[in-house]
Amino acid sequence: MLLSIQDLKVAFRLGDRGSKTLAHAVRGVSFDIPENSTVALVGESGSGKSVTAMSVLNLLPDNAQREGRILYQGRDLLQASLPELQGLRGREIACVFQDPMSSLNPVFTVGQQLSEPLMKHMGLSARQAIERAEALLGEVGIPEPKRRLKSYPHEMSGGQQQRVMIAMALACEPKLLIADEPTTALDVTIQRQILELLAKLKTKHRMSVLFISHDLGVVGEISDHVVVMRHGVIREQGPVERIFSAPQDAYTRALLACRPSLTDIPARLTVIDEHIAAQAGNGAAQRVAKAKDPAAPVVLEVRSLAKSFWLREGLFGKREFRAVRDVNFQLRKGHTLGVVGESGSGKTTMGLTLLRLHEPTGGEVIFDGKNLLKISDAERQQMRRRIQIVFQNPYASLNPRFTIGQTLVEPMSIHGIGASTAEREARAHALLNKVGLDASAFGKYPHEFSGGQRQRVAIARCLTLDPEVLVLDEAVSALDVSVQAQVLNLLRDLQDELGLSYVFISHDLAVVRFISDEVLVMKDGEVVEQASAQQILAAPQQEYTKRLLGAVPRGWSPDRAAVTA
Repeated sequence: MLLSIQDLKVAFRLGDRGSKTLAHAVRGVSFDIPENSTVALVGESGSGKSVTAMSVLNLLPDNAQREGRILYQGRDLLQASLPELQGLRGREIACVFQDPMSSLNPVFTVGQQLSEPLMKHMGLSARQAIERAEALLGEVGIPEPKRRLKSYPHEMSGGQQQRVMIAMALACEPKLLIADEPTTALDVTIQRQILELLAKLKTKHRMSVLFISHDLGVVGEISDHVVVMRHGVIREQGPVERIFSAPQDAYTRALLACRPSLTDIPARLTVIDEHIAAQAGNGAAQRVAKAKDPAAPVVLEVRSLAKSFWLREGLFGKREFRAVRDVNFQLRKGHTLGVVGESGSGKTTMGLTLLRLHEPTGGEVIFDGKNLLKISDAERQQMRRRIQIVFQNPYASLNPRFTIGQTLVEPMSIHGIGASTAEREARAHALLNKVGLDASAFGKYPHEFSGGQRQRVAIARCLTLDPEVLVLDEAVSALDVSVQAQVLNLLRDLQDELGLSYVFISHDLAVVRFISDEVLVMKDGEVVEQASAQQILAAPQQEYTKRLLGAVPRGWSPDRAAVTA
């Protein structure tokens, strides 16, 4: 057995060093990782899966307390000294994290960062390390590896950065790779490439992988054994085929049920607690989705929208980069337009250009009979009340110095909504209730909330101005499947109740299929296909669209079992 975790308990000391107050994150977790196998840790945010994995090499803060046993090739790592652990890190056990930009040093080139572990652990000279680094970049599929050695992390795409992280992790040919949510923020085609790369490298190097994820669709495609965690305990574990074909625990069944599907489109997505309650016979009646009016009035019309950026080339030259080209669509009242495509396809730039957060280089955006791209600043201020945006990362878009109450009241004060502060605060309380947050949230700060709760606050802030159109830019892509289901259900409820229209930008086709009435598929700044959501799914016309659909993780299936048998 390569690694055996036995009765692991992890708690975090709250307060100063002498405090006895503990927050228990992991409560008696036990599982094994055999040689040359992939074990997946699955659960929602806060389930303890990352804390469990980071305990292996003690990559936890100083206030963490660990008990139990972590046996690596028979050696208890909980008893290992810091120098012993440093000798293992990178050499025999390596890690790949979710956000490569927070792990890669922005002031060092890729070549320098790849060379460091090779010289430290393998004793290579600087020249040998650079040659090995070039080979590693080629192995993980980065084009022109010799040139890329001189690149800085910010000069590479998200998928390329993640490949660099994998190359760094594999530099010393470790026996165990810990991959903590390595594909969560990537688009479906890059995610597919990273999953296939990990599977290929695992086979080539005969290493084991501890793969951490909240997405059972991804887990079903890559793992041999699955460990399901919730609230710091293991709810269920077993071979991947048994977990998917005959899950024993109600929580596992709920996790499988709450992810959007490309084939089954329910009126509402299943939420974990609702699914468990329904199985116990305590479930509430399912709400029926409100029927859309195909003849609803057009609230937003985009004609030949274009956006270019000018890039410096040489000492005095510059060249035009056409990020968005000739985009056309109509958005009806109460309807949702889904916009999908890979990273770099222009979908976010298109959304920001609609709102003139990027100044357009051509086209028209007609709203309420006026071209938003030509109106005065005073008129634009008024129009911004009626068209709002929700960003991917709510923590970056919420002011950390403002309480939630201040965040909601400020836009109402600026736009003169409400006759008094008391009236605005009452409206803010009502909006918090509408998005599923209680009154205590009013006086708290953003850091006191989970990602899903912060996204609800961001949606509530938009609603303070009574908008008619919301642009949602990857608004659920970083959320785990259950919280994602809650936010998507909330968006659908608000649309039914308030008649909102959405431009929903996402790389997740299953999510887009659930919430959208019409879909635009973008590639290299252009719309390559446009049709109803049902038509796009059932009969895609373009090869690019078919490739996007083919890259969507579908979990374990008997077909996979037949291939791997």
